[in-house]
Amino acid sequence: MSAITISRGSYTRGREVAQKAAEKLGYECISREVILETSKKFNIPEVKLVRAIHDAPSILDRFRYGREKYIAFIQAEILRRMRKDNIIYCGLAGHFFVRDIRHILQVRILSDFEDRVKNEMEREKISAEAAAAILKKDDEERRRWSQHLYGIDTRDPSLYDLVINIKKMSVDDAVEVICNTVQMEHFQPTEQSRRAMEDLWLAAEVKVALVSLKPNITVEVSNGIALIKTTARESQEEGLIDKMEKIASAVPGIQKATMQVRWKIPVD
Repeated sequence: MSAITISRGSYTRGREVAQKAAEKLGYECISREVILETSKKFNIPEVKLVRAIHDAPSILDRFRYGREKYIAFIQAEILRRMRKDNIIYCGLAGHFFVRDIRHILQVRILSDFEDRVKNEMEREKISAEAAAAILKKDDEERRRWSQHLYGIDTRDPSLYDLVINIKKMSVDDAVEVICNTVQMEHFQPTEQSRRAMEDLWLAAEVKVALVSLKPNITVEVSNGIALIKTTARESQEEGLIDKMEKIASAVPGIQKATMQVRWKIPVD
């Protein structure tokens, strides 16, 4: 069987859809567990991890690379779990990390804004104006986050295989559509798609091993061969680059790791 990611805004009933679909398919449904496991594994406060994959980046973030490390940790944990079949991830950022994996069904759940406002009002005991302001801010934060890190807009329907509007159909209808779609031949794992998923996870593991040493890296893995790209000042970082290549080569599952460095010449 396959795996599913469900992307949703606040109060769209996306979590309810995910849980019911998982129950019907016999899948595991994960969400906040990823953050909790990452927090425990890397000894990072949960609130910092949530902010890293939700709040729009600040000017300081762009220079300090603070959130890149947290996102790398979260990505590795999500991909570790998504390597398994029969799983639904309903949480922040999951669809960004697996968007090129053929056998993973990617779903976006929408809901009428007025319905979302009513739910926020009931939960927080606030006015319609206050609830609308909170939801608009939340939606904007998520949009700016994805545009800054990945250059894409979460509202773009082309990112998803299915876009379901809960106002036009019930939760049960949405579950039925998802369950039928994920069983289509297109979403069944193949040897090639499983290899692509494995390489994606290995790339995330390599980044975790290196990101504290040098945050501005990208990692690609193909059939266990890792290519790490970065920029560096030759006079200051040549020893660090050699060290990073050795660390990456030691990551379990990596057969060979090579650094591709664009050297910067210091300006006097």
